[in-house]
Amino acid sequence: MEPIEITAGPQTAGRLDAWLAGQCEGISRNALQTLIEQERVTKDGRPVNKKEKVCPGAVYLLQLPDPKPIEAVPQDIPLSIVYEDNDLIVVNKPKGMVVHPAPGNPDGTLVNALLYHCAGQLSGIGGAIRPGIVHRIDKDTSGLLVVAKNDVAHQALSSQMSVHSIHRVYHAIVYGNLKEDEGFVEAWLGRDPRDRKKMAVLSENTTGARYAYTGWRVLERFGNFTYIACKLKTGRTHQIRVHMASIGHPLAGDVVYGPRNCIKSLAGQCLHAKELGFVHPSTENWMQFDSPLPAYFTDFLNRLRKEHRA
Repeated sequence: MEPIEITAGPQTAGRLDAWLAGQCEGISRNALQTLIEQERVTKDGRPVNKKEKVCPGAVYLLQLPDPKPIEAVPQDIPLSIVYEDNDLIVVNKPKGMVVHPAPGNPDGTLVNALLYHCAGQLSGIGGAIRPGIVHRIDKDTSGLLVVAKNDVAHQALSSQMSVHSIHRVYHAIVYGNLKEDEGFVEAWLGRDPRDRKKMAVLSENTTGARYAYTGWRVLERFGNFTYIACKLKTGRTHQIRVHMASIGHPLAGDVVYGPRNCIKSLAGQCLHAKELGFVHPSTENWMQFDSPLPAYFTDFLNRLRKEHRA
């Protein structure tokens, strides 16, 4: 692979391995330490030590090994199927399941399960690793996804995504008490320049920034928490999580964008893709689906209701 060149800013400080891990999307700190031990990380042409500090202004060169090929293979994994026909399948993804194979998650994904269930009959537009995948939701987000079984259906659904005509409503629980009963966040999103593993609100003219709009409506208030519905006009990576955090109301359980003392019992953000609607690619009929809130979500809601009444 081509080496990665990273320049430390004039104010950069801290341990080198930790800082480099924050600059390299998809590379953990342990992986960085291994690269350093293998002398694949150099500064001014000399190998670095994993315990050394970042040198402000220094140029570091990372030589990554060639990636091992990832193959999406059919696996007999249970699926929660909401609807299915010859063109598409709507599934209810559980919390904790990754949508498609990637480094760190080579199998056990939704794609592996779909390949088994559909006997490999999925759209090829997404490639060998993302067959049929029209849109994604995060690993720790539960809820509805539509998957295309053929290229014609995939193109039709993707076109609806591109013009923002697909109906998508997520339910979430956020920290704090929102002042208004409804509102929206309209802010451009892109990779966080300080941590490439995260997304952030950026200025419109920043390279890589993409327009994003999230409308929200209060469903229930609990003083320190608010239960809301979010309607998406766009579907950027981590959009709801970053948008709500940007206005001071991060999602409960979000270990990335929430407070340090996040609610670990939730095992990730309290976010559920509840409603999904679109025009069917073949019949041209409007189809809309609603997914009941999963147990982790309702259990937390009931806990908040009980504490709020006390």
